[in-house]
Amino acid sequence: MSFIRFFFYLFALIFLVSSCGTTSKIDALKPLPSDDSPMVYKSTTSFVSMPLEISLKEIEKQLNKKLTGLIYEDNDMKGDKQEMKIWKTADIKITEKNGKIQALLPLKVWAKFKYGTDFMGLNDSREVNLNGTITLLSDAKMSNLKLTTSSKIDDYVWSESPTIVVAGKNVPITYVINPMLSLSKSKISKMIDDAINDLPDFKPMVLDVLQTMSTPFLTSDLYQTWFRMEPIEVYVTDATLDKSKITMDLGLKCNMLTMVGQEPKNTFDRAAVVFKSVTKVPDKITANVAAISTYESASRIITKNFRGQEFASGSRKIVVNEVNLWQKDGKIIIQLLMSGSLNGTIYLAGIPKYKADTQEIYFENVDYVLSTKGMLTRTANWLLQGVILKKIEASCRYSIKSNLDDGKKSMLPYLNNYSPMKGVFVDGTMNDFEFEKVEITNKAIIAFIKTTGTMKVKIDGMD
Repeated sequence: MSFIRFFFYLFALIFLVSSCGTTSKIDALKPLPSDDSPMVYKSTTSFVSMPLEISLKEIEKQLNKKLTGLIYEDNDMKGDKQEMKIWKTADIKITEKNGKIQALLPLKVWAKFKYGTDFMGLNDSREVNLNGTITLLSDAKMSNLKLTTSSKIDDYVWSESPTIVVAGKNVPITYVINPMLSLSKSKISKMIDDAINDLPDFKPMVLDVLQTMSTPFLTSDLYQTWFRMEPIEVYVTDATLDKSKITMDLGLKCNMLTMVGQEPKNTFDRAAVVFKSVTKVPDKITANVAAISTYESASRIITKNFRGQEFASGSRKIVVNEVNLWQKDGKIIIQLLMSGSLNGTIYLAGIPKYKADTQEIYFENVDYVLSTKGMLTRTANWLLQGVILKKIEASCRYSIKSNLDDGKKSMLPYLNNYSPMKGVFVDGTMNDFEFEKVEITNKAIIAFIKTTGTMKVKIDGMD
């Protein structure tokens, strides 16, 4: 037998043994992950409708803080022949009346007035002190979160009829005092308007709420995922007076951010938030969030899927002991660590997809990577059979229901009687999530989901 023929037979024998033996070794070339390391996964822009209620009690409280003690003073007797000082004696009470703000102002009045004539010195002056209540009616307007009023004195009621003593007798002077107040009512009304107009606008309060809502919070301890809202613009309609409250519609344009890893910082920038006046705001929330599945967590779940399974072809059998995932060039690499008739590691590649009825991520167009295919051709071509590959593919999936639940939970703190600060309350509802798309990075598989709902913000009881 020639040397060449002997060598050929020897090679054939080795190949036969390696193909038919009970155990073969394989060590395919590992596809390295793509290097794109984003830590923040940003969904598409979201819109949050936030109808805002400001109770008249809140405006009442702020007005009483503004007006204390001596609230009006006129020391010039020229012209109207009178001097007047007015003190607030108790809290102003504010209610709604026929679409206007009605303010009841308890007060104490000191007045000095001249009566008579200067002819031959036949004149005199008198001082009077009295208590009563002035009623004001105000047209209210709130534009771009700034309240302004236009007020008029509607009535004044005295605790007792004002009198002075003349020649030992009590002489009623209501007919004098009331005209005096009438002459000063424009000044008094302006004083109330100036006090209301000087109240701080509600923008800082809204910004305080947004700053608190922008604080990142942990949505999954297992996956170390964080959620943060990033406000962009606030749309504001003009306000209307509705019984005991002033109402308006706010619309928030924002990004919903999901982050993986260490707790991120609150990067909220008050100066960057733009307020825009609009005539109408959509009445619902449109929220887009990202449900994160890290490769580590997905690998653990898929590894469990393979437990107790054997993949066989004739007498040859393998068991998958461990699965690891990562991404390369837009595909998911699936590493299978096996034992049995074949010991070692093989690699599959597939495209992640979402199955709505089972809420699962699965992999489409799964196939062996080229290096694995080459090794199997030489060592275990029986594993290349389509039936075995399909069975392996069927186990390469995992549920993201918990991720979707986490995404929903990330919104709930903003909707369930949430109080980001004293005197501010947020409440609302949210519908089920709808799947949009799947994206992959070197850190995780991201399922983008959206939901709709409603939200309401109430301001009542602030410091």
